[in-house]
Amino acid sequence: MKSSNKLKIFNDPIYGFITIPNSLIFDLIQHKYFQRLRRISQMGLSYLVYPGAHHTRFHHALGSMHLMQNAINVLRFKGISISEEEENGLLIAILLHDIGHGPFSHAMEHSLVNDVSHEEISLRFMEALNEEFNGSLTLAISIFKGEYQRKFMCELISSQLDMDRADYLKRDSFYTGVAEGNINSERLITMLNVVDDHLVVEEKGIYSVEKFLVARRFMYWQVYLHKTGVVAEQLLTRTLKRAKELVQNKVQLDCSAPLFYFLNSEVNAESFNEETLNIFSKLDDYDIVAAMKQWQYHDDFVLRNLCEMIINRDLLKIKIKNKPIKKSELVAHVEALMAKYSISKDEADYFVFNGEITNVAYQNKNKHINILLKNGKIKDIVKASDQLNLKALSKPVTKYYMCYPKNKM
Repeated sequence: MKSSNKLKIFNDPIYGFITIPNSLIFDLIQHKYFQRLRRISQMGLSYLVYPGAHHTRFHHALGSMHLMQNAINVLRFKGISISEEEENGLLIAILLHDIGHGPFSHAMEHSLVNDVSHEEISLRFMEALNEEFNGSLTLAISIFKGEYQRKFMCELISSQLDMDRADYLKRDSFYTGVAEGNINSERLITMLNVVDDHLVVEEKGIYSVEKFLVARRFMYWQVYLHKTGVVAEQLLTRTLKRAKELVQNKVQLDCSAPLFYFLNSEVNAESFNEETLNIFSKLDDYDIVAAMKQWQYHDDFVLRNLCEMIINRDLLKIKIKNKPIKKSELVAHVEALMAKYSISKDEADYFVFNGEITNVAYQNKNKHINILLKNGKIKDIVKASDQLNLKALSKPVTKYYMCYPKNKM
């Protein structure tokens, strides 16, 4: 059933009113593929740490589109030619850039599908929509894939200073209440320009870029890589992995049909066909939560305990160190767990494991944030800034973690 294009404005808590520019974008927002993003958490299980972090990918996509509208207006004002068709392509590409995210954003990429990233699934959704909308997304897809001839447009979608990052840092800071992560995305956009077909930031915006990079580093350590969030996401990934293992061993598990499909199938890049995409489009956070609420009473020791931990926020203990975890520490916890509950090593490994987390605020090897100096020269932000910390921010910092049960499980 066709709906009339009446709604033209959203009221956003970050930016105020967001305008939908035309009927095509309205129809894309109204499409069931995009509406699904209302049911996909922007920050996974981070609400277990920050109770306000219940915003969705839907919020983020609209916010990113709004910032793209602002960026287009700024660049046009500065004499950069952007046609109406290119504007539409940019708005659609940023609107749909995250449409391929699975339940709780990242957990599914490491459990239910093999080697298929959310970017690849986003592209498949865009191609399916392009067919449905008679080729209207062709330019947007070219920009999204980084293939369009005007490189600065691709950089607005994906770079060190793109509209995606400009929105999620500000939005996630707002919803978590972590004020240190707040950035002035509007000022950053006002300082954008284009030189030799690449995005640059005018020299007077240098301090805003510095703040952006420092805020990004802070948000990763304090929010995205918060130790409780890390262990919660690991538990969710392991819950889905265990459920898949049980289903494929013909153990009865109650869950929705879309979730059962992915538990019962080996989905990879080659087998991810049109049917798979259609089923994926029906899968969201609600399927996972509803399943875990039932599985917490299952006979299987591993699945039951993993679900109870997430549902009741009674998580594993996590230790984070600057050096790799010694194998002997893991073995001791595994053996204690096996003895206490008479379970196998494979089962104990679901509750005792290690890993690493890495934070790089600025990756200056491939994509740069370039500053346009008043004399017309272009310099990388690290060289242009008098902030000594920026050089340190471009170096990866890796920490190592170990998770294991508390005294009672």
